[in-house]
Amino acid sequence: MSPDGVSGDGVSGDAAGGHGARDAAGGARDRLAAVLRPVRAGNGFEEALEQVLQVLRLGLVPAGERLPAERELAERLGVSRVTLREVLRVLHEEGLVESRRGRYGGTFVLPRAEAGGASASGTGGAAELRRRIAAVDLEDVLRFREVLEVGAAGLCAAHGLDGAGSERLRAALAGTRDTPPGGYRHRDTLLHLTLAELSGSPTLAVRYAAVRATLNDLLDCIPLLVRNLEHSQRQHTALVEAVLDRDAEAAREGMREHCAGTAALLRGFLT
Repeated sequence: MSPDGVSGDGVSGDAAGGHGARDAAGGARDRLAAVLRPVRAGNGFEEALEQVLQVLRLGLVPAGERLPAERELAERLGVSRVTLREVLRVLHEEGLVESRRGRYGGTFVLPRAEAGGASASGTGGAAELRRRIAAVDLEDVLRFREVLEVGAAGLCAAHGLDGAGSERLRAALAGTRDTPPGGYRHRDTLLHLTLAELSGSPTLAVRYAAVRATLNDLLDCIPLLVRNLEHSQRQHTALVEAVLDRDAEAAREGMREHCAGTAALLRGFLT
């Protein structure tokens, strides 16, 4: 039995439960059509999670009702069932859904009062952070961050780094590889700050440090997801290689995709 109670052939337990169950499932599919769409290549897990979180936050599947079967969700999102199961696991860990087994099993949406919202910062800490960032314009932060980061990556690659700069960048990347999950965001911050500092623009570096501080407050409001950290690390490696190879186009595109993955998670959890 899969995590959402789907049998081996992908048919949910209540698929044969009569016209009522079929009508309800059809209604759910109609409601979800405006939100669920195939994700873009590059950030499949993050964008799939963003879309399913949006479904829950909009109430398109009300509390107590079952999400569509695993196979259908995976097809709608254009992701593998392995990726979808990881998305459902995150929702379960956040107290947003629960899995029920048996003939009428599946993944059911929990009432908000029961949803624990157990973020990486703990419930009390998360509530405080949410109050602190209530006035933050999320879209403005994400767009400004992307402009600065993509620009910094492009400048570093286009101008080329000297020996000392190359070693600094390699060391910052190595730091992200050698740290446990709990310390990853700190090392991630240092890597991105290093790129900003090596861009050759002190003003860019100062502006980036400020926007990164706000970004970290936002990131502290969402859970630390191992799948996302692994994906980020692969993107970091490719990005650093592009910079060291002086491939400005690849560096800019890699950073743009990297920023998009973070933005998808933040929009999913915080909007």
